[in-house]
Amino acid sequence: MLRTAVLVSGGGTNLQAILDAKAAGRIPDAEIALVIASNPGAYALERAKQAGVPGVVVQKAKGEAIEAYGERLLAVLRENRIGLCVLAGFLTILPENVIRAYDHRILNIHPSLIPSFCGKGFYGLKVHEAALSYGVKVTGATVHFVNEIPDGGEIIAQKAVYIRPDDTPETLQRRVMEEAEWVLLPAAVEDVAKEIRNSEFGMRNLEL
Repeated sequence: MLRTAVLVSGGGTNLQAILDAKAAGRIPDAEIALVIASNPGAYALERAKQAGVPGVVVQKAKGEAIEAYGERLLAVLRENRIGLCVLAGFLTILPENVIRAYDHRILNIHPSLIPSFCGKGFYGLKVHEAALSYGVKVTGATVHFVNEIPDGGEIIAQKAVYIRPDDTPETLQRRVMEEAEWVLLPAAVEDVAKEIRNSEFGMRNLEL
């Protein structure tokens, strides 16, 4: 199995979806080996503990250079022999040195149908507020590879969710999570892990 790290910042609902899918046997090609939180108060760390997955905090220090933070993060990933990273509500922008080291091996889930309502400043409820304000009838979620452009990487999978006339940002956020994010992300983790493991690159020892 491909050793996989899930990076989190908050409650960890998408992490829970991955853990539940793994427990149900739907992610046979990835081992959820580590949870990395950007802050020590993230409830996702408790979810990891309950699932028996090691959790660590790698927090960007005030005034710390972004590349230095990236080197600290890379050190943790290397130490734990991580071959795939999954951003599941991770609110810290990844440094370029991490993105380069894990090219096409970092996934992110975004709560809209990219290229709509994405990029810098679009996260959490702000995405759903923008969708309702604009008046679109369909939204959804997107899993994509991470590159240097926020939400700009290659799209892996998308799932649509219809907007209801009485939706609020909160009800829409919940339904997008339930109908799209929690379905798409575990499936994408399995698909990408399987592809990496089956590739010539993935079959040799990972050397970062």
